[in-house]
Parts: sequence; structure tokens; C-alpha cells
Amino acid sequence: MKPIIYLFILFLFIAGCKDKKQKEIIRIVSEWQGKEILFPENLIFTQYVKDTVDYRIPESEYKILVFVDSLGCTSCKLQLEKWKTFISEINTIMNGEVPFLFFFQSNNYEELYYLFKRERFDHPVCIDSMNEMDRLNNFSYNPTFQTFLLNRANEVILVGNPIYSARMKDLYLKYLSGDQEVSTPSERNTLKTSVQVINPEMDLGEFPVQTTRTVTFELKNTGQEPLVVIDISTTCGCAKATFNKQPVTPGNTQTIEVTMTPKEVGLFNETLTVICNTDKIIRLKIKGIAH
Repeated sequence: MKPIIYLFILFLFIAGCKDKKQKEIIRIVSEWQGKEILFPENLIFTQYVKDTVDYRIPESEYKILVFVDSLGCTSCKLQLEKWKTFISEINTIMNGEVPFLFFFQSNNYEELYYLFKRERFDHPVCIDSMNEMDRLNNFSYNPTFQTFLLNRANEVILVGNPIYSARMKDLYLKYLSGDQEVSTPSERNTLKTSVQVINPEMDLGEFPVQTTRTVTFELKNTGQEPLVVIDISTTCGCAKATFNKQPVTPGNTQTIEVTMTPKEVGLFNETLTVICNTDKIIRLKIKGIAH
């Protein structure tokens, strides 16, 4: 990996984090950078879980590995609709030459079948019910670090989930397209502004599982240039954000509407990362209890 890329990976994860979290992120990225991913023998790939397909890991220049453990809500973590969009983007710039390898550590075939059918996700996946992938590679428990860009020798080039992070997604696209002059989406906007977040944290209280609550965040443009929101990423598929993509003039307010539909009972505490033409990343939080 070129030094500029490696340093930028650290910047992506460290920016805005506290010291303890920074050190942990540096440790994880350093541990995985250049490490070879091992694959079990006699892998079986399926479509919609039940239909076996003749699929073998290709010896391509690059490949993207997505490991999904059995902890928590699979649907919330995976966000298949975003993966479908990302796969389409990669296929466009790489002419379909970058395979996506999905490994699911699960015995709940019915849940996965329902999930894939509901989202019309027909990509071949490997159901790793014996947990062979994790035993061979000892993946992190943090789903942010369970996605990898690999080279031909299956060595890790990038580690990070492009679905959870707009900046990480931008890095995958830039690396694969051969654009080594790495910059973030917001850095491409030469005109910067400043923002005041009116209420950065929202408590949704208690409400029944599988029902929806909606909150609205307000971002006031306190700078001298128009505010442009480029992308919003979430840590959970249960939370969805919508916003007006038109620039907001100085003194006016951009509203971000967030809907939360928890799929499991219990506490939730989710973070939304807003990428815009400001010097700092904006983080919004929602919390509550589903019963």
C-alpha cells in the first residue's frame, strides 16, 4: 500500500475521535494492513441461502470481502440496499472485475432467506455456519472493521466498512479507480462554511419494536458560504436520513429528518455522520428503548 493511502486511512477513522478511541483504531488498522486473509477449503456459495451456485473465489487483481458475524441484528448491521448501490458503483468504474465476497456467520437460514428476498439481494453469499472464516482470521468484533479490500494475494489493502462511512466509501472508489490523489468529498469543495447544530442528540424515549419514530435535526449555516450536505451515513440500517440536497445560504437552516424503526427489543444508541463542506465532521445521535 502506498504511504499516502495508509496515512489517509488513519485520518479517516481518527478525525473527531477521543484519544482512547484513536489508539484503538490505529492498533486495528496497523494490525490488518498487509495481512493475508485465509479462506477455508470447499466453500459453498448460495443464492437466497437455499440455491447452491457454482461460484469460486476468482484470482482477480482486487476483491472486497464482507464478513458479517452473528451478533445483534443482521438486517440492521448489513444495510443491503446500500450494498447494492455500492456494488453497482464499483462495477461501473471497474467493469465488473472486482468480486464481492460475502460471508455470514449464522445458522438462522430462515432470517437470511427472508432478508435477501425482501431486499432482492441475489448476490452469491457463503453461509459460514461452522465459523471457519473467523477461526482462520480472528476478525474484530467491531463491524466497522469486518470489511476489507484485498489484492490478488488476498492481502489487506484497506480495512473499513464503506456502508457505515461516507469517507471510507470515497476512499474505496478512489483507490480502485486509480486516483491516488486522495481527498474526501468535503475537501473537494473549495468554499468552506461553518455550522451550528441546534440539537445534536435526540432521545426518542420508549416505543414498541417494529414501529417508527421520526426526529428532525437542524443545521444552521453560520458561515459566509452556502452549506452543502454531501452524504449521511448511519451505524444502523434501522435509521434512515433524508435531507434537501440544495445548498443552504448563510443564516438559513438545513433540516435532516431521521426515521428510526428498531427491529429488536432493547436500548439503541445510533450515530449519524454528516459529510458537508465544513472543516469538521458533524455527528448526530439518536437513542431510545424499543419494547
